[in-house]
Amino acid sequence: MAPKKQNKKTNKQRRNPKKPAPATGGQRLKRAFWGLSLLILIVVATGYLVDQFMPPSSKPQQQIQSNGKFIGKIPSKTHPFEIYPKNGLSKPVKRPIAPKVIASRSLPKVAIIIDDIGYDKHIVKKFLALDAPLTFSVLPFSPFEKEISSAARSKNIETMLHLPMEPAEYPMVDPGPGALLTSMSADELINQLKKNLRSVSAIKGVNNHMGSEMTQHSSQMYQIFTILKKEGLYFIDSRTTSKTLCKPSARLLQVPFAERDVFLDHVPTSEFIEGQLNELVRTAHQQGHAIGIGHPHSSTHRTLKKMLPRLKKKIRLVPASELVRQLGSASH
Repeated sequence: MAPKKQNKKTNKQRRNPKKPAPATGGQRLKRAFWGLSLLILIVVATGYLVDQFMPPSSKPQQQIQSNGKFIGKIPSKTHPFEIYPKNGLSKPVKRPIAPKVIASRSLPKVAIIIDDIGYDKHIVKKFLALDAPLTFSVLPFSPFEKEISSAARSKNIETMLHLPMEPAEYPMVDPGPGALLTSMSADELINQLKKNLRSVSAIKGVNNHMGSEMTQHSSQMYQIFTILKKEGLYFIDSRTTSKTLCKPSARLLQVPFAERDVFLDHVPTSEFIEGQLNELVRTAHQQGHAIGIGHPHSSTHRTLKKMLPRLKKKIRLVPASELVRQLGSASH
């Protein structure tokens, strides 16, 4: 049988397959556009997922500087940490006194306040697990306020309102939701303060968040303290400026009052915090009592956990309410 003839055209096509036409300039531009769009979409989606699921305490914070010197952190939109004084940390002005001789059965009282509570419930659980009578100062309108306040009550942890007030760096630094500003009228100031007080459950007192500008204005501090007096709340001055007028305002309106002695973690390293806790103990032994303010940093929790057994042999930890008094009455 004669062999079949092959199709010459088909064989030629197989030997020389048709090459695709080269992409035109317009097609290359279109491909580049869609590739770039996909890359941007991936970056945006990744950033959103990181922002949603990364704990606030692990997010990077910008730093604010004055004359080249670090003075604090610019708060993120969701977790505003303290802005520390420009010219060093303000300590209450006290007359030098000789250290008191204190019997072991009557150790000096120390309150440790943890500020900026309400945005990171995971770190709060770690502080609660220390099983120590700390005091939590909770920011108004914070997302986990109710959950944290309930957990604090179950552990007999005292809570305060961490009241946002205008700092000297405003508006570059925003103290966060519910801030009291010097530009507010008396009615605006009082209405905002009342909203802030209602936003945090079962508080016994108030301390200022930032406020290096607001606490210098006596007329507005009188307005604030008038409301605190009516509500039966104490006030603790965080002393973010040496020019604060909180003490004379509290004396005038007879609001139970105290002031911060030591900031514990403005340099958030374990070595520094340990030194500040030792300073807090020294201050307590000198004057019979002391107040320290820390923040919900992992380094603060770790250092407290490490040092609590030693601290309890030297001082008596108490809630902040035990160290306030009406000015003019006998001291502790």
